[in-house]
Amino acid sequence: MTIDYNSLFIGGEWVQPSSGTRITLTSASTQERLGSVPDTSEPDVDAAVAAARRAFSAPDGWPSWSAERRAAAMHGLADQLDARREEMAHRVSSQNGMPISLSSNGEAIFPAMLLRYYADLAVRVPFEEDRPGLAGGTSVVRREPVGVVAAIAPWNFPQVLAAFKYAPGLAAGCTLVVKPSPETLLDAFLLAEAVEASDIPPGVINIISGGREIGAYLVEHRDVDKVAFTGSTAAGRMIGEVCGRLLRPVTLELGGKSAAIVLDDADLDLAKIGQSFFAATMLNNGQTCFIGTRILAPRSRYGEVVDTVAALASSLTVGDALDPASQIGPMVSQVHRERVEGYIAKGKGEGARLVVGGGRPKGLDRGWFVEPTVFADVDNLSTIAQEEIFGPVLSVIPYTDVDDAVRIANESQYGLGGSVWTTDPQRGREVADRVQTGTIGINRYMPDFGAPMGGVKASGIGRELGPEGIVPFQQLKTIFC
Repeated sequence: MTIDYNSLFIGGEWVQPSSGTRITLTSASTQERLGSVPDTSEPDVDAAVAAARRAFSAPDGWPSWSAERRAAAMHGLADQLDARREEMAHRVSSQNGMPISLSSNGEAIFPAMLLRYYADLAVRVPFEEDRPGLAGGTSVVRREPVGVVAAIAPWNFPQVLAAFKYAPGLAAGCTLVVKPSPETLLDAFLLAEAVEASDIPPGVINIISGGREIGAYLVEHRDVDKVAFTGSTAAGRMIGEVCGRLLRPVTLELGGKSAAIVLDDADLDLAKIGQSFFAATMLNNGQTCFIGTRILAPRSRYGEVVDTVAALASSLTVGDALDPASQIGPMVSQVHRERVEGYIAKGKGEGARLVVGGGRPKGLDRGWFVEPTVFADVDNLSTIAQEEIFGPVLSVIPYTDVDDAVRIANESQYGLGGSVWTTDPQRGREVADRVQTGTIGINRYMPDFGAPMGGVKASGIGRELGPEGIVPFQQLKTIFC
């Protein structure tokens, strides 16, 4: 069954697009047509931004609602998303290849959780405080919503990463224009249906389609007050340049090439660490920005580490994303598979030793599949160790001692995630403290929605999640009394 939409969700209504062109969505697992949505043109973006502006600036607009009233509407939207869990997981996995076991426990659940978290936070945390003046009088410090937000989400975790933006944005009192990736639109239009069925007022959340050109037009739109973007570092640099020129606030969560540092005392029993190590290094078919695709192994146990990583990769079930047994699904598209395969070829060409994988799985003639791949004897300055591959490809890099491991971990333009594997948590913490990164785990890696998430260096600017996640959607005003 295919799903075709003929309208865009703007101003709380389904409106006819100004262009007659369409975007076709295809199954990453079978290459079959899944459906289509209208393509967005610049007049549609203008209409979406105008609707968000009206919802923000009207005397009875979204910012004027009490925190309790906004929270109630957000809880209602969460209920609507919960009612669509199964369909949401199915649409996401069909489009981008995410294993259904992951989408069912992530994409279908976490957006509603984030809405409820930020709704409750908005009620608990005061938006205004009185401060005694140092020279007399009182200063009233207000946290006001920044305004109309352009929220641009990628295809790898399309619903969760969109919620990273609209959940705190709504709590702060902002209105939004959400632009998902053209690879994952059917789930975004299901989100639009949930918004329509909720008590979120018209224009507070608008959802458009389109590719890079429309995204660029939205970022530079004269009536957008802030940009929140998750995606590639290359795109993030361009967005940052535009926002810098316009003096427009921007949050950028970008690429990564994180290190998983295996210390010399680590327990390498896959029966104990296999699930956690897999989640930290190959989650979502390797199409995850924070995973540790550089495995740093002590020379004293190098062969053992290589064998362990290779055994894990070889044991993974590769198959249709909608099969509950699949641990590794396909790449999102043919173009992306070719990109990943290009990096595998570079690894071979630059002298790394291919241990496992490197090709296409046998028996899977349709879909954009790549075998889980492990390279050994990798130089940290090589292409596959320095550039983000965004596929199920791991590089095992040797180090001599802890100082050398930290040096190698930090010898990267990125700094988003990472992990340390050890039987001594205190030792792991000491090593983690020295790694230049926005987040890092000890014997595991999984973001905590109650704590800030973001990167340093080329991995981005700003933070999402936790109480800190609402701050980028606010601006401070001081009233001297």
